[in-house]
Parts: sequence; structure tokens; C-alpha cells
Amino acid sequence: MIFHGSGRTFSMGKLRLALIAGGLSGEREVSLRSGDAVERGLDPTKYAVTRYDPKNGLTDLLQDRKRIDLAFILLHGRYGEDGSIQGFLDLLRIPYVGSGVLASAMALNKKVAKDVYEKAGLNVIDHVHLMEKSGVSVEEIAARLGPFTVVKPVSEGSSLGVAICRTREELENGIERAFELDEEVLVERLLEGTEVTCCILGNRVLDALPLIEIVPNPEYAFFDYRAKYTPGATHEICPARVSPAIAEEARSAAKKAHLALRCKVWSRTDMIIHEDRVFLLETNTIPGMTETSLVPLAAKAAGMSFAQLLDRLIDLSLQGRELAPGSRHLLTA
Repeated sequence: MIFHGSGRTFSMGKLRLALIAGGLSGEREVSLRSGDAVERGLDPTKYAVTRYDPKNGLTDLLQDRKRIDLAFILLHGRYGEDGSIQGFLDLLRIPYVGSGVLASAMALNKKVAKDVYEKAGLNVIDHVHLMEKSGVSVEEIAARLGPFTVVKPVSEGSSLGVAICRTREELENGIERAFELDEEVLVERLLEGTEVTCCILGNRVLDALPLIEIVPNPEYAFFDYRAKYTPGATHEICPARVSPAIAEEARSAAKKAHLALRCKVWSRTDMIIHEDRVFLLETNTIPGMTETSLVPLAAKAAGMSFAQLLDRLIDLSLQGRELAPGSRHLLTA
């Protein structure tokens, strides 16, 4: 069997993939669904796939380390996108799909990511960073940001703990709930506009997939956890209904975010277009890959099947890497 990609050919058997999904975060169920979808989508003639769930399978991963060519990480949120599993795999000398420890940690921390965006010259929404509940003054926050705000735990994904606040009571309750999930909380000015997302593929040379416009059904106040993962709850329009100039600005911003955060292989940056300006919200280093996820949709709009998308991610992850010691795969050309 021969596996081709980017001028590389791996032969003498299937590439041995460790598919890592599940984990311990609040996004465990979504992670398992992503794992299921990717396992179904991987070409069985190219890949020998073994599933691992860090909730109870890290010992198995440790024991199997010399029989693994590449890990495909599909852990969303804490312990997956924060650099934890990446550090573990680095210690085991197992290469993996996606960003390393530093990029993962920076991207998941919304405050750090905003600081990086600003340094890169990208637009971010006015915000207040809270380190502890004591001494929080909702009056001061409202005076700085205005009466309508968004509260977010700093290091959660999939909109877990996010609250849209239009009254003082909602702001107080939103901050209280966010602190139940995280030691740090971000409060942003609420901007009305068009929410879009852009998927980036690449390492040094980047490709931006078609822009997706996100329109939750009226019963959802915003693109929250249920709107993200309930089939039919959100209209995802690809390509987004924005002007060519705005679409190009958004794609450029997503590329700059990918590079500024030192992402590798893939990322997905969420943005909002307000008064013809593109504001960055966050960058996902391990985007969802379920049946309702956005990266497969954007790839399809670009003419790429799900299986081809997975091949591309794996090929990008192997660029510049040596395969694990003892691998049956030989780099022939």
C-alpha cells in the first residue's frame, strides 16, 4: 500500500493512527461525536485506527506509544485544546495533528488570545478581564462597556458558560455562573452584527476555506452550545453573505490570527462583522468535526470531501516530521 501527499510517499502498510477523543472537559460528548465522525471518514485502506479516551485510556496510549505513527487529537476544551494532551504526546515523542503546547494554551485562553490579536493589529471588542469574584462592580463594567454585555469564562470552549446580559441582574448572574466554570472571566461589549467563521489549513503556507455565516434560529439568543450541536438549530450559510471586500478582510484576519498564535495544520477563527469592521472573537485549534460542524462544511464548499479533508490534515501534520521509531512506514520520495 502506498500513501501519497505533498510530494511524500509512505509505503509498506497503513499509517497507524491514534484517534484521541472523549476526555474530561465539558465538551466530552461533542468530542466523542467528533471522534466517531472522523473514524467513519478515515480511509481504511490508508489508516489503521485505534481509539483512545483520556478519561480512562492514557495507560493504553503510553503502552502503545512505539506502535503509533500519528495521533489525531479531537479533544475539545480543557485538557485537549489547552496544550495538556499535546505536552503528554511530546513527552512520548508521538507526532500529532494540529498545534503544539504554546499555541493551544494561548488560543484557548480568550484573554491571552485577545492580547495576541491586538499586537498583530487585529480588531478586538472592548472588554474587562476579571480575576476573582470579590470586588466586581457591575456599575463600573457597565460604565466602561455599555449596558449590553457578553460574559465568558476565559478558558472554556463551545460557548460553555457564555451569557448575553441586558440588565444589571443578568450581568451579576452571568459573572457568577462564569466563575463557577473558570478562575478568570471576560466581559465584552455586546456588538450586534453578522457572525462568521473562517477555517484555515496550513503551516507556513495557509489556505483559507470559504467564509461561513452563522445564523441561529430565533429561539436561540446566540450561537450557544445547543445551537452549535443540535441539528437544524442554526443556519450555516457558505459562502457567507458579505461583500467581497469584507470576506477578504475576514479571511486575512483568520490567517493573521493563525500565524500570530503560532497555530499549525488547522484552526477556525470566529468573528463578528459590525459596521463593516471585522472583530475577532476566538480561535479554535481543534474545531469540531461532528455532522453539524463547520470545518467539514467549509471544506465541502471548497470542493473537498470529508475523507480528502482528513487526508489533508494528516499530510500537513507529517510535513517536516520523522515517523515514530520502529515505524513500518518508509519515506521513499
